[in-house]
Amino acid sequence: VQLQASGGGTVQAGGSLRLSCAASSRTFNIYVMGWFRQAPGKEREFVAAISWSGSSTFYTDSVKSRFTISRDNGKNTVYLQMYSLKPEDTAVYSCAVDRSRSSLEATPHIDEFDYWGQGTLVTVSS
Repeated sequence: VQLQASGGGTVQAGGSLRLSCAASSRTFNIYVMGWFRQAPGKEREFVAAISWSGSSTFYTDSVKSRFTISRDNGKNTVYLQMYSLKPEDTAVYSCAVDRSRSSLEATPHIDEFDYWGQGTLVTVSS
């Protein structure tokens, strides 16, 4: 099973992008999924996560009210809609799966995600 992130690109500050993470099968539809990012010279950090049903979501503070995570299990895809982008959002964005659970009650830790896809680069110019 593969995870493929797409939708990255270069936008000006204040712009929007929608990232997609497509799974090659329905296997991951029952698990928590998340988006992470890694800026140049920095550690990978948590961005957002969503429960299997989509009813529970969590965000890192710096993206709350600007980013929205969602999923369409019929299409085996998780999305990250990003608005009001800032230069500090510049990073490689990756999606991942936590195959230990389906529900989400609190902000997950990056170490809980055990299956990762390739990233997509987002560049926000000032």
